[in-house]
Amino acid sequence: MKARITLLIFILFGASLALTAQNAVPDVKIKTLEGKAVNLKDYVQEGKNYVLSFWATWCSPCKKELDNISEYYGDWQEDYNVEIIAITIDNARALAKVKPMVVEKGWEYTVFSDANQDLYNAMNINSVPQTFVVNTKGEIVYSHTGYVPGDEYELEDKLAALAEK
Repeated sequence: MKARITLLIFILFGASLALTAQNAVPDVKIKTLEGKAVNLKDYVQEGKNYVLSFWATWCSPCKKELDNISEYYGDWQEDYNVEIIAITIDNARALAKVKPMVVEKGWEYTVFSDANQDLYNAMNINSVPQTFVVNTKGEIVYSHTGYVPGDEYELEDKLAALAEK
């Protein structure tokens, strides 16, 4: 019995450490679509809210989410001081499709590439689309996996709540 309680304490402690570790944007390098290395932790500046949206060109729900958010992005920038960063996990071979797709769709997001999935793995992501909200202190305050139409309203509610603080 005592061994079980001790094991449970270690499991809970480990889980709390894992959650704490995911509170901040990881110190991982990704690339611009032009191939320039960017450290996401350095890019995410204090004083601004961010939405990190992990996606891929082959992921239909990802594209639907980014299309639907695009309709509100201008207002969100003004109302909630937010920047959306769309991070593609397309591999090096598929990466050539990303820039033309972004242009065709008219997405005005900052787009980075995580072709090696270093950031994807550091953030313990299992599937796309995966969306995170980062507050003005660089802390991850919301995470959502998947997309169904209407999820953008929940995302806006999270951004509005941050703007009120």
